[in-house]
Amino acid sequence: MAKLGKKLQEALKLVDSTKKYSIEEAADLVKKVSITKFDATVTVTFRLNLDPRKAEQNLRGSIALPNGSGKTRKVLALSRQDAKLNEAKEAGADFYGNQEYLDQIKGGWFDFDIIVATPDMMGELGKLGKILGPKGLMPNAKTGTVTMELGKAVTEIKNGKVEYRVDKEGNIAIIVGKTSFDANKLAENIKACYAVMAKAKPNTVKGTYVKNVSLAPTMGPGIKLTTDLN
Repeated sequence: MAKLGKKLQEALKLVDSTKKYSIEEAADLVKKVSITKFDATVTVTFRLNLDPRKAEQNLRGSIALPNGSGKTRKVLALSRQDAKLNEAKEAGADFYGNQEYLDQIKGGWFDFDIIVATPDMMGELGKLGKILGPKGLMPNAKTGTVTMELGKAVTEIKNGKVEYRVDKEGNIAIIVGKTSFDANKLAENIKACYAVMAKAKPNTVKGTYVKNVSLAPTMGPGIKLTTDLN
């Protein structure tokens, strides 16, 4: 633990806690302050002036990162239509079918990271809400996981599409890559998140929309970013 403490102390020295870094500066710095031996995940967190209890401020959606997230996700595609399942298969879905997978989920099977489904499956999936909901696995039209374009949805996920959702404190955390990513690619991903957050601003927000933005590796100090979404 003493060794880890020393690493963190050294990493903290690299970050000026009084400064708001540009996206490019932060993308370069976050690679240097990670204190793990493994390829750490990099997350950007937006602290927003939102009240998630208000429907229009309960932000949820997805972002197609230009350079992917660095994470491979297992996709389960569900549909009653064979043509749609073939689309999903050709797009690279790890699992595709219908009732047989619903039965497996009921039995405790969760060897997947995300479900995409055509609307005709939502009645049955709704019955599994108590199982899928707490795990964040219920498909949702807002995130593009309930769609007739099953193949397209699978392709986007495999190419690095990530979901986001505001928490009860008004924070939105989004994975933007790995510390092994080139700094320019990390910066491009972060900018894509900024663009989506700016576009998602509810009309009912009064005052300052963005309270602060930070970038951090899995283990290491956070880096304050500019709050200008333009």
